[in-house]
Amino acid sequence: MLLAAETARDNFVDLDVPVWAWFALLATIVALLVIDLARHRDNHESTTREALIESTGWVLCGLSFGVVILFAAGGDAFGEYLSGYLIEKSLSVDNVFVWSLIFSTFAIPLRYQHRVLFWGVVGALVLRAAFIVLGSALVSRFVWSLVVFGVFLVLTGLKVIRHRDDEGSSATRGVNLVRRVMPVSDEYDGHRFLTRIDGRRAATPLLAALVVVEITDVIFAVDSVPAILAVSDEPYLLFASNAFAILGLRAMYFLLANARQRFHYLSHGLGAILIFVGSKMILAPWYHVDTYVSLGVILLMLVAAIVFSERRTRRLGPVELDPEPTHGS
Repeated sequence: MLLAAETARDNFVDLDVPVWAWFALLATIVALLVIDLARHRDNHESTTREALIESTGWVLCGLSFGVVILFAAGGDAFGEYLSGYLIEKSLSVDNVFVWSLIFSTFAIPLRYQHRVLFWGVVGALVLRAAFIVLGSALVSRFVWSLVVFGVFLVLTGLKVIRHRDDEGSSATRGVNLVRRVMPVSDEYDGHRFLTRIDGRRAATPLLAALVVVEITDVIFAVDSVPAILAVSDEPYLLFASNAFAILGLRAMYFLLANARQRFHYLSHGLGAILIFVGSKMILAPWYHVDTYVSLGVILLMLVAAIVFSERRTRRLGPVELDPEPTHGS
């Protein structure tokens, strides 16, 4: 089995990435974050139209970097990057819905939600980088861990298909945890994360919400990082695909936060993707599924979930959706 697993890893692209390429990737990410922060420095409330335009822009950025990979490293590397990007992008939809619950629990005004999500995305990039380094090292050192990751993903996929109805209570438990470890003000101090109460420094609801956002991202990373290890073991491709998928999460939130009922079968699709990716990892020591075949299967599952959700919505009648993301009280 050990020899078979080593052979399975040989099916993936092995790039000799120069240091300057890492710096170029990091510089691009920082530049995009600075542009995003500058666009929303006035804390205005994002409209659905603005979120749609920005989401499209982020997707184009991710695909454009994929084209760079295609010309610089070839079609195999491009396929692995695109597969990782699509997996991370699809699994991130759950983040959006959980964030909506968190903001409702903390009653975060819409105009301040971008600031929380911006720093949440920054934290997510750091966390995913650490998870990818650890995951890649683990797989390289203990190739049998592929099978372990695969079994974990299959079980997780089955859980997702059955729906996670306790997400709201999980957010509430997170709120209570933050309140136990730090004083949290009931009042906002502009868009600041820290304020003073009777001369003592305290967290505003924005910082409390940010902490819970980061905690939930750790939980989601446990699902998504093993999933992308099924399509590549090249850290550069893994981090790049994750980074460009995560960068668009904030705009995706303002676009989809209140559309959960409309995408009823999306959780089924995400669960099926996890089961497929997990099964691919379990079979990896004996059989390699072509990268582009995997990409096609994942895309087909995602499209099918959206199409069947739309048919269900039309059959049951119009779903009442708020025109903007949750405002809180």
